[in-house]
Amino acid sequence: MLIPKENRTKIHQYLFQEGCLVAKKDFNAPKHQDIDVPNLHVIKALQSLESKGFVASRFSWQYYYYYLTPEGITYLREYLHLPEEIVPRTHIRTVKAPAPRPQRDGERAPRREGGDREYRRRDDRGEKKEGGAGGDWKPEFRGGLGRPARAQQ
Repeated sequence: MLIPKENRTKIHQYLFQEGCLVAKKDFNAPKHQDIDVPNLHVIKALQSLESKGFVASRFSWQYYYYYLTPEGITYLREYLHLPEEIVPRTHIRTVKAPAPRPQRDGERAPRREGGDREYRRRDDRGEKKEGGAGGDWKPEFRGGLGRPARAQQ
């Protein structure tokens, strides 16, 4: 299919910028949801890149999912005349700062002894309770799987 160079360049720029691209399987859509080109042009341009091994694809629930391969990154760098320092968003690593924990009145939250579940073993007055089931609890086997137990002979 003949795709105008302007549209092909827009598709390649978006693909390189994001590192991946999603296209709905609607060949008659007037525009792609993210790029200002016909949806058919996007699908066919990426089909071409996939056949050359520059893009990996998945199809699920009427959507095409395309991912750049390392060879595709090199190819698009040459096609778009970009330096080595510029990489797709999917290749940028972000360092997330740990979320601050809430503090009470500027103080640290008190630590509980014995781990996270220790507080569950205290009664209303804060004293330790005995763990486990009560002394009068006697489990018994009743045959399992919903079958009635046989009478002992």
